[in-house]
Amino acid sequence: MSNPAPSATKLFVKTFGTKPDVLFSAPGRVNIIGEHTDYNDGFVLPAAINFHTVIAVKVRNDDQFRAVADEYPDIRQWRYGAEGQMADGDGWINYLKGFSSAVALSGLPAKGLDLAVVGNVPAGAGLASSASLEIAFGTAINDTSQLHLSPLAVAQLAQRGENHYVGHACGIMDQITCAMAEEDCALLIDCMDLECQPVPIPDSLSLLIINSGLPSVRHSEEFNERRQQCEQVAAHFGLDTLRHLTLAQLQQQQAQLDPVAYRRAHHVVTENNRTQRAVRALTKGDIERISQLMAESHDSMRDDFAIVPEAIDTLVQIIRRPLGTHGGVRMTGKGFGGCVIALVEHEYTDKVIAAVEQEYHRSTGLEAQIYLCSPTAGAARIGK
Repeated sequence: MSNPAPSATKLFVKTFGTKPDVLFSAPGRVNIIGEHTDYNDGFVLPAAINFHTVIAVKVRNDDQFRAVADEYPDIRQWRYGAEGQMADGDGWINYLKGFSSAVALSGLPAKGLDLAVVGNVPAGAGLASSASLEIAFGTAINDTSQLHLSPLAVAQLAQRGENHYVGHACGIMDQITCAMAEEDCALLIDCMDLECQPVPIPDSLSLLIINSGLPSVRHSEEFNERRQQCEQVAAHFGLDTLRHLTLAQLQQQQAQLDPVAYRRAHHVVTENNRTQRAVRALTKGDIERISQLMAESHDSMRDDFAIVPEAIDTLVQIIRRPLGTHGGVRMTGKGFGGCVIALVEHEYTDKVIAAVEQEYHRSTGLEAQIYLCSPTAGAARIGK
């Protein structure tokens, strides 16, 4: 994949007629296990991946922001603290305005910037392209305005901007991962207290991401419905979220719960348990256990949470056959589309890729895109 940094510098010079002061980068992310647990105050285990958003910036002496992107070369501009209302047709720029609005509302001062954005995080694949953009921009503001915010604080402001300005009721997993990930590690995030623990990924495993060709749907009525069903079960037990609900408690009350809501909660409770066990398996290098836990996660998303389309389930089954217990595979992301993740022992990587290339299109009519990735570090300043 091409490095977006030179392209960001080139776009900046072309647009503003001068060189940028500095560049900032933030990665995309993939979730290894722990799906729909974040907004239930549970555990997630994502990893940042070596696809990035890069922003070239030059500090201004006023409160004006002027921004361009490689796919949107017209200059968009706004004043700090005067972002106005979100515009439906503005897409990417709303994520930048959301962040600057969140910083302004917190009472912090910030300098204006000229900026050019180039990224290679696949859009619409559920790999956190928007969070990557937010965190790269937030890191730029934090650095150039010398706000001295921690990476966690930058992530929290990014989430706040997306929630309140963009109008997406997202969890904080994406932003924390893009800001705080460590190289060669996954990141166990406790979504209740935001405690993070790096978890090394065994050197024996390749990280494959397979884009199913079905677009990822980030926000929909079906997502809202599942969130409400989880809240319904939590309220039945007098809890704010499902975080502290045990499987035994849930099963004891099954007859008193709506059957569909029960299955949604069953997924969340068991997924939290699987995520914690996956951390222990990765730490021990127990690949067979990882295989089992990722299989259980996928099947739970399909059967209990009902978010796995037939084509993606077909893709997972195609990979399972040559992979066996030599790695794990499951759908990743919020569901209904997007990507499959596979942790694969190196000697099986070619077999998995060949199976996808030979069988997936024939079975579904869809074209898969296969990315061989590596776990990377979070957001950073590039250059001086």
